Amino acid sequence: MQKLYGTVVPMVTPLTENDEIDVESLKRLTDHCIDGGLQCLYPCGTTGEMMYLSAEERRLTAETVVRHAAGRVPVFVHVGAWNLKDTLELADHAVKIGADGIGVVTPAFYKLSDAAIEEYYVTIAKSIPEDFPMYLYGIPQNAVNDLSVDVCCAVSRRCPNVVGAKYSFPDMTRLQQLMTVRDGAFSVLVGPDHLFEAVVAVGGDGTVSGNAMCIPEHYAALWDALQKKDFVLATKLQRRTNILNAVMCENNNIAAYKVILKAEGVISTTRVRRPMENLTEEQERQLLQRMRELDYRVVPA
Repeated sequence: MQKLYGTVVPMVTPLTENDEIDVESLKRLTDHCIDGGLQCLYPCGTTGEMMYLSAEERRLTAETVVRHAAGRVPVFVHVGAWNLKDTLELADHAVKIGADGIGVVTPAFYKLSDAAIEEYYVTIAKSIPEDFPMYLYGIPQNAVNDLSVDVCCAVSRRCPNVVGAKYSFPDMTRLQQLMTVRDGAFSVLVGPDHLFEAVVAVGGDGTVSGNAMCIPEHYAALWDALQKKDFVLATKLQRRTNILNAVMCENNNIAAYKVILKAEGVISTTRVRRPMENLTEEQERQLLQRMRELDYRVVPA
């Protein structure tokens, strides 16, 4: 079964000034990520403002990316929603449109036991074909519920199509424990991308990075260095991305990504879905100025 690897891009969802999905910008963004040398696409995730989109909007977004990518890179659609019914329907849709797999965040808002989370994931995994891969997604700082190693072991034992996890909390101990699931065959990707080098060095498969949309050449170079086990260069590249990412993530990182992508002509507006906040005009000016002062397109050699 297909697995995620390298730099996986949780794409922003471009919006028109009328607050609708901007399909043409989404196609350009798909090309931008692929042409930038990034390995996999992940629409409708946290960076894609998933919980502020309707199920219909999420289907349109997923279908646009899958069809426009046209097999050039793997596309895994995030389908986790506010309730099980919508999640099951979005998972079924991802299968039907030809996605390469899905990701599913833990249930959000209400605190649940590990047993409840396990059954939730098993229900979803068994609703899709046995050979259709699924990743579990833990982001406890947003979703309330954490993703435990025990849950990953239990779900992957009961559902062979659950092939890995994306973990978006900077806990190296947890990340390494997840790598022991299924006798080490469990795929693990890190959300906080300042840990990209460290996680891959100890056996992880890559990172899920929104920052990579804006500086793809840095992530392409970093992945190449890691593949070659050139850790001197990888460390230099990792530190460079950390500096640039700190600037992009100083305020609202999703709004900042849209500012940079619009400035580069990839998307048409900076609009984010309310109640999320756009950057102020002054914040936009400072962001672009600081990135240019850092020569953000220059990749260390």
